[in-house]
Amino acid sequence: MNDYLPDFMHTLYLCYFGLREPLVQTQVLPYLQQLRDDDVKISLLTFEPDFKQKWSTDEVERQRNELCSQGIDWYCLPYHKKPSVPATFYDVIAGARFARQMILRNGVNVLHARSHVPAMMGAVAKAGKRDVKMIFDIRGFMPEEYVDAGVWRANGKLYQTVKRVERRLLKNADAFVVLTEKAREILFPESAKNGFDKLNRPIEVIPCCVDLKKFEAANDQARREIREKLCITNRRVIVYVGALGGWYLTDEMADLMAAAKKRDSQTFALVLTQSPAEMIRQLLIKREFAETDFLVTKVSPEEIPRYLSAADVALSFIKPCYSKLSSSPTKIAEYLAAGLPIISNGGVGDVAEMIEADQVGAIVRDFNQEEYSMVLQKIEKLSGEKDLAERCRQSARRRFSLQNVGGEKYRRLYRNLFESND
Repeated sequence: MNDYLPDFMHTLYLCYFGLREPLVQTQVLPYLQQLRDDDVKISLLTFEPDFKQKWSTDEVERQRNELCSQGIDWYCLPYHKKPSVPATFYDVIAGARFARQMILRNGVNVLHARSHVPAMMGAVAKAGKRDVKMIFDIRGFMPEEYVDAGVWRANGKLYQTVKRVERRLLKNADAFVVLTEKAREILFPESAKNGFDKLNRPIEVIPCCVDLKKFEAANDQARREIREKLCITNRRVIVYVGALGGWYLTDEMADLMAAAKKRDSQTFALVLTQSPAEMIRQLLIKREFAETDFLVTKVSPEEIPRYLSAADVALSFIKPCYSKLSSSPTKIAEYLAAGLPIISNGGVGDVAEMIEADQVGAIVRDFNQEEYSMVLQKIEKLSGEKDLAERCRQSARRRFSLQNVGGEKYRRLYRNLFESND
């Protein structure tokens, strides 16, 4: 047993995003609220872009009070963007200084670092403090992502420098979160037996989860209302939720939608995105979609379940590459929670294996018309099964429940954190 097992835990969650960003609202605050339910004192540090322009003193105070009522003490620092490397280095030092003060003055004994940059802050802040533990919440293979995106040169100086830093962070952290089984197999293959690595540090695989209660709104009444609103009552609807371009294969998604329309002229494409509509609108028009055959729009996160209820099948095409083996797309959990079968591609986290094991969709192996035809045929067959929607929801409950999967695994990680051997 560890000599430093505390009477209570006070965690400082280090997040290199702004509080208002959708990712923080859906993938940070809900998890912290789960930890709060396990009697962990929660503090959150975010980095706010254009802080002085976007936040007034009254707004900061109002938001701080709101989060305090939820059991979360919120702190923020300005985010610096340019020049990229010096700005990030400056933020690391500022974040580490703040975290060190929280350790010394506020009794913080856990630093929960969401991804690589916050992990650097945490590593500096906890130096010499044996009674402070750091969780490295690995949200992806960051160095490889920059290479796969074409930003860094493979094996270039910057890539090699960051890989050295990453190895140091992996060595010095006390516990880890990864998003996929594939990431765990790559980084901690020995943890498959009991959830601990060879140094007896706890490892948890926690995919991007969703609050399933919110998807109770994806019901038959919502389906009728949204379909009537969009004038698509008797049409087959393919839906896509999320960003366009970059990692997200927009041309290939348009091709799949066009293949579906060729098989069934009543096919309607529904794209819910914050990206500019023209990024896919022109692609669909070039593929002989009339203006009445598709809708590209932005809806609030609260409305997503209702709009998903209007669909018949959901789509997710993401660039398959090494770095994406560590990815867990939130849209996958949302689709399943809404009872929708999924068309996705392989090479992205555990998505393909999960879809095939649970029989909740079809996987595209190659981006060509023959493959699209085969996949659409499989989806049509699946759609004839009466229990398909419930099977999708069961998959979501088993794999992506915020409370029973994400929350429970985070709570277990915290319970194991101080019991691991030094």
